[in-house]
Amino acid sequence: MASSEVVQSRIIVDKNEDGSRLDRVLVRRLGNERRSLIMRLIRKGNVRVNGKRQKPESRVVSGDEIFLPGSLRSEAKPQSPDAIPASLLHKVNSIDVLFEDQWLLAVNKPAGMVVHGGSGHGAGLIEALKEIRKLSDLRLAHRLDRDTSGVLLMAKNLEALRKLTESFRERDMRKTYFAWVKGHPYPYAGRMISNLSKGITVGGERMVIDDEEGKESITDYQVVLEAGRDGFKYALVALNPHSGRTHQLRVQLLSEGHAILGDPKYAEKEDIKQFKKIGGRGLALHAWRLRFEHPVKHEPIELRVSLPESWKELVSE
Repeated sequence: MASSEVVQSRIIVDKNEDGSRLDRVLVRRLGNERRSLIMRLIRKGNVRVNGKRQKPESRVVSGDEIFLPGSLRSEAKPQSPDAIPASLLHKVNSIDVLFEDQWLLAVNKPAGMVVHGGSGHGAGLIEALKEIRKLSDLRLAHRLDRDTSGVLLMAKNLEALRKLTESFRERDMRKTYFAWVKGHPYPYAGRMISNLSKGITVGGERMVIDDEEGKESITDYQVVLEAGRDGFKYALVALNPHSGRTHQLRVQLLSEGHAILGDPKYAEKEDIKQFKKIGGRGLALHAWRLRFEHPVKHEPIELRVSLPESWKELVSE
C-alpha cells in the first residue's frame, strides 16, 4: 500500500510527509521522471492543496488534500505487470544485490539498462524490481543514466525515501565515479564548476549545456592512471560530484576537453571510433562507491562495486 493514498483526483498527505515541500511530495509519489511536468503544473495553479493554489516550495501537513489534474492522475496508477517484458524481468532477477534490509535496496546496475520507464521505454529496472520483489512502494533514491553502471540505491517506503532525499540535498551522501576520458587531464586534480541547463536543443537533439543561466554544478576530480594506444591518449579519473545535475559529469568533462570515452551523446564521433578500436564498449562511466547514513538506523554505510571487467582491455600493456 502506498504511503500516500491516491483516491481519484487527490492525494491525502500522511504523517510521513508532514512538513514536506509540495513539489517533493509529488515527485516522491509520482516519480522523479515527472518532475518537470509537476513543477510546471504547480506553477500554473493546476495542482491545489485544500482547494488553494500553492508554490512548489509550500509546505504540506498530515491530512492535506492535494488535487491532481488529469495529466498527473494517470501517472499515479501502477504499471501493469503484463507491460514488463519477460526478458527484462529475467535480467533484473540476476542483478547483484549490494545491500538490503526492510528500508533499503541497493543493486549493481548494468550498463545499458534504464532505471525507470518513460522516454520511449515502457519499463525499466525499478518497475521490474517492484514486480519481482512485490515492492509496490519501491522508489529511486537517485538516478543513473542508462549507459552508466554501478551502485544504485532505492528506498522501500516513503519514510526512508524522504530521509535519503534530504541526505542528497544536504550533501551528506558521497558518490564516487570512475571514468575513462579522452586525453591526459592537467592539473592532475582539481574542481570543475559549471552552470548547467538541460532541455536545450542542439542540432535537433536535446542536450545539457554549460550556460550562465543554468544551475551551479560542482565536481572534484583526480587522475588515477594515464594510458595510450595507437597514438590515442586517454586516462582514468575519479570523480566526486557535489551536486546531482542531469549529465553533470559528462558535460563538465566535455567542457574541459576530456569527454568520457564512448559517450554517444557528447563525445566526438572520431573519438568513439578510436575508443572501439582499442577494445572499448559503451559509455566508460561507472558509479563505484556510495557513502551515506542509514535513514533509520543512523549507521554509516559504504557500498562499492568493482570496475567493469571490460575496462581491463583499456590498460596499456
